[in-house]
Amino acid sequence: MEQYNLKLKVLDDDLCICRLEPSARIPAWITTGTFFSITRMEEELSIVCSRNTMSEDTGSQMVCEKEWKCIKVEGPLDLSLTGILAHLSSALADAGISIFAISTYDTDYLLVKEKELENAIIVLISHGYSVDC
Repeated sequence: MEQYNLKLKVLDDDLCICRLEPSARIPAWITTGTFFSITRMEEELSIVCSRNTMSEDTGSQMVCEKEWKCIKVEGPLDLSLTGILAHLSSALADAGISIFAISTYDTDYLLVKEKELENAIIVLISHGYSVDC
């Protein structure tokens, strides 16, 4: 696997990862935050959003996990690059840190539980990454 000189940045947002039924409507409040991701598949509607924009009235159909933080790979990254997410996730997995990954056209985002953030930063720095907190 090729090693890249990547810079990582911890985003300020406190995030939630939510699951709804696949036919559910996307709640309007989802798009009011600075960070959100929406994926609809046959099995589910998956949403990542800022915790401070989340409505208290989420309904019984929505299951949410709170207390996630986001580590952004500073981009843009060329789509032909390989192994970036694999190397980052392997380093964290070896340390017993679970992730939720999101990729966009320009870059990758790794969500880690808030309680694991400090340890994740230490692990990534020990693997040669620069992390801006």
